[in-house]
Amino acid sequence: MSVEQALQQPSGLWRLLVTAEADPGAIARVLERFQNLNVLPRRVMAECGVTGVLYIQVDVAGVAVDCLSLIAAKLGQCPSILAASWHPV
Repeated sequence: MSVEQALQQPSGLWRLLVTAEADPGAIARVLERFQNLNVLPRRVMAECGVTGVLYIQVDVAGVAVDCLSLIAAKLGQCPSILAASWHPV
């Protein structure tokens, strides 16, 4: 499925990918964005790489594209977050 097709589906499955410093609070900062919206992620995975970078993946459904863009932008402003982006699954 292309991004254009996924954007037309308001309740599709989306994956938020976050790269962060190896900070124990980074996972909580990512998940609190969904808690504030009363959205329960379908899946959350986190892995600390050998270089000290934390990789977080959050799968959600039923969240509007503009809301996901706002979440990624706000996460990008957090001090320990290196990058945040989303894509359809």
